[in-house]
Amino acid sequence: MKLGRRLAAFLLLLAGFLGMEAGEVIEEIVAIVNDDIITLSQVKQYHDSLYQMLRSQLQGEEFEKQYDRLKGEILDNMITELLLLQLARQKQLNVSEQVKDAVERIKKENEIESDEQLRYELSRQGIDYEQWLKQLEENFLRQALIFTEVDRSLVLDDSEIVNYYKGHPEEFIEPEQYTIRAIYFSSEHRDREEIQSLRREVEAKLRAGEDFSQLAGEYADSPLRENKGDLGTFKKGELDRTIQDAVAKLKPGELTPWLEARGGWYLVKLEEKKDSRLRSFEEVKQEIEEKIFAQKRSVKLREFLKQIREKSYIKILKPNPLNF
Repeated sequence: MKLGRRLAAFLLLLAGFLGMEAGEVIEEIVAIVNDDIITLSQVKQYHDSLYQMLRSQLQGEEFEKQYDRLKGEILDNMITELLLLQLARQKQLNVSEQVKDAVERIKKENEIESDEQLRYELSRQGIDYEQWLKQLEENFLRQALIFTEVDRSLVLDDSEIVNYYKGHPEEFIEPEQYTIRAIYFSSEHRDREEIQSLRREVEAKLRAGEDFSQLAGEYADSPLRENKGDLGTFKKGELDRTIQDAVAKLKPGELTPWLEARGGWYLVKLEEKKDSRLRSFEEVKQEIEEKIFAQKRSVKLREFLKQIREKSYIKILKPNPLNF
């Protein structure tokens, strides 16, 4: 994303624009940020990139929810990104090695052998290589600035980590876990009489001592037939409520009665059960460190962004550039 030009250059261009004939297209200025500007076309480009990114990751109601939240923050985010980039350049931060490493990693992950091939692959997607490289560098500059001004100043005290563990035990309780196997008959593909007949047949073979997993591989409907009824391991609360309630009463090796749930009938075997437990401090220490660090970083970053905004010249000419 290109984030502006020098203000002096803009003023010279503006003088030329004033002499243009009516009907010629003039780039609309949305905001002035120190010596740079943000234009309407840049805002539209930012919006389109955001929209495409969300569309590739989310669907339906979740997409609408995130899009509605983020689209109103576009201009503010662009101003923040531009301020960070300006300050990073003022401090003459160098990220050339990070950019080089990132390009090599991208080439390796995508089995691309040369820069020329990377240029070609990007061009096939309508992406200009030099512009892409510039955006990559700008992203690393912002990250380097935040690391220098925010992350590096954060300190975690061991007592904070211990106190958090003691004060929030509910966060580290591991719920009961069930490893289960099932024989499943679909109500969509079989009528009730056929299912009842199959149930009786399976029950008779189980009483005769035949192996449950072998019967699942022989009788169960897909997708359980292919893996001999293996449903995997579930934590309490992740299973269908009907199955959950029945499995919770079992001991390993026992079977539920036939259960009607999720569009069919299930005969479930509990293979293994792990009781609920409080995870040890050593198990969760790193998790706590990361959480406390993230909390401190969030506060410090807000303070830092507020400071650089207060020291900057920001003039918004079009508060709602896309008319949201």
